[in-house]
Parts: sequence; C-alpha cells; structure tokens
Amino acid sequence: MRSNRFRNLNYLCASLVVLLALAPSTFAQQDAGTSLQQKNSATAVASGQKMKIKGVVTARNVDTFTVQDLSGATTNVLLTDKTSVKSKGGFLGGGTNYAVTNILRGLNVEVEGRGDSSGQLVADKVRFNEADLRVARSIESRVDPVENRVGSAENRISDVEQNSQKLSGQIDELAAVSNAARGRAKAAKETADAALVGVNSTNERISALDDYVAQSSATILFRNGSAVLLPEAKAKLDEVATQALNAKGYVVEVSGFASADGSTELNRRLSQQRADNVIRYLVENHNLPLRRIVTPYGYGESNPVADNKTREGRAENRRVEVKVLVNKGLTQPGPAVTTSSSTTSSTSTSPQQ
Repeated sequence: MRSNRFRNLNYLCASLVVLLALAPSTFAQQDAGTSLQQKNSATAVASGQKMKIKGVVTARNVDTFTVQDLSGATTNVLLTDKTSVKSKGGFLGGGTNYAVTNILRGLNVEVEGRGDSSGQLVADKVRFNEADLRVARSIESRVDPVENRVGSAENRISDVEQNSQKLSGQIDELAAVSNAARGRAKAAKETADAALVGVNSTNERISALDDYVAQSSATILFRNGSAVLLPEAKAKLDEVATQALNAKGYVVEVSGFASADGSTELNRRLSQQRADNVIRYLVENHNLPLRRIVTPYGYGESNPVADNKTREGRAENRRVEVKVLVNKGLTQPGPAVTTSSSTTSSTSTSPQQ
C-alpha cells in the first residue's frame, strides 16, 4: 500500500513538470504560427496600382514595414528616398517632417503610393498624428524588454522539454493538458491584440526609449555672421559622410547654433541656415539619402558651449553639430569615432554672428 502511494506521488509530480513545460512552449508556437500566417496573407498590390491604406504598423524593418487595417488585411510597404514622412496638422496643414525611424510598431498611419513588381506598396506619403507617435514610442519601450525576456524563457523551456521527453506511459493525459494550454494561449493572444488596437486611449505617461547610439560626431565652425562652409568644414563633413555610408541602420542628426551677437530672431535664422547648408553639402556631394537625415533645427544662441563674453567663446558657439546615430539592433557595438577638432575662423565686424 505504501509503495503504491509513492508511485502515485511520482506520477503526479512528473505530470506537473510536463504541464509547466508545455504551456509556455505552446504559447510560443501559437504566436509564431500567427506571425507566419500574417506574412503569407499580406495583400499583394498590382504593379503601378495607386492605393491609399490606413491601419496599424505591426512589423518594422530598415526599409519596409507592414500595415494591418481594421479588417485584418496586411500590406507590405516599401520606403524610398522620395517618401514623405510627416505628422498631420500644423501651420496651414503642413505638418512636421519626421525621419523614417519614427515609423514604429503600434503606430496608426495613412500611406499613399503605388504597387511595384513584387506586390509591395511603394510609399509616396506616410502621415500620422503626433499623439499616436507618442503612444507607439510607449509601446516600443515596453515590448522590447518583454521580447528579450521571452527569448531567455524559450531557452529554459527547451531544456525542460528535453527532460520531459524521457517520461513515458502518459501520452493520453499529456495530450489533454497540451490542448488546454493551447486554448489558453490563443485567448491570451487575442486579448493582447485587442489591447494593441485600443492603445490609443492611453494617457500621456510615456517614457521614451532611444534605440540609437552616437557612433561619430563633428563640430563645424563658421565665420561671424556667415553660413558659408569653410574648406576645413567640408573636409570634416567628408569624413562624416564616409562613416555614415559605411554603417547600417544609421541616421544623421544636424543642429545649428549661433553666438549671442545680434538679435535673437536673427541668430535663430542664421543657425537654421547653417544647419541647412550642412545637409545640402552631404546630400549634393555624397548622395546621402534624405530619409537618413533627421529634420535639422536651428537653436539660435541657446545651448552655448563657451562664454559669449569672450571673442574665443563666441567663435566656438558659431557652430553646427553633426552626429551619426546607429541602430543598436542592426550593428555590433564598437568604439565611437569622434571628430572633435574645431575649424579656425576669423571674426568680422558684422552685427550678426
């Protein structure tokens, strides 16, 4: 009698171990199958066909992303150098230009374009609300850590499954447990999909997560009251362009500044012109794709790096900062190459700076 109780206890323990092993694995298999089904069922766009779609971004790669509409249909979208990415609204309905890196999973978008020979929609325009962008950034910051934890859990599950295969004589019972776990996993997946569709109702509690790190940077100096690139500045930009074009998953950030000489509004316009001239040089002389350049901005006399009360300090503040940012997920981490030397410039008597 006592021996039989021990055998029954061992049997129950073995069944519990296999149940715990199969439930997470079943969820992972269900999720993978769903992703494959969505990929295979993507709507093919006829070559040359003009189309406008609305939906949620469900997958994102370097130059492509997938949009799922309210009916569940998915469309693969291809980005090009000519793709216009903007927010809706703004002054006279113009909206704000954004880099393609802001197209994230969970973002509600409107896409206009034409089909290509491979059935993809080549995007001419991508539009979205800035509120939706903030929501998508919140989703991205929460999904990535979860995916990393799932990967580690799957490795542990694999070890448990190997041990569970050694158990015998319990096939019928374990099949029933597996079916029940699969049903619970499917219900959990449907709940997660519903939460994604309704995520636009979340509030402003957003913690932004930057997936890009600075690989290299350069400081371009200008003469007083001038936005003209000096020979030394062009040599620095040549180095920046070479580093960027040899990187994967990069964007270029350009910020213009001015010293405190002259009026605030004049300094703002001058700093913006300096940033625009840097981008023009990179595009026209090195064919740097516009979709790889973050919208430039002129900060005027704000954010000085030196004392505006001295001649030397004002010379350092008349600058444009150029940074090459590289996506963490597409490249191996490496030492950043920084170009930190300054371009010597002469000071004129202009009231500008």
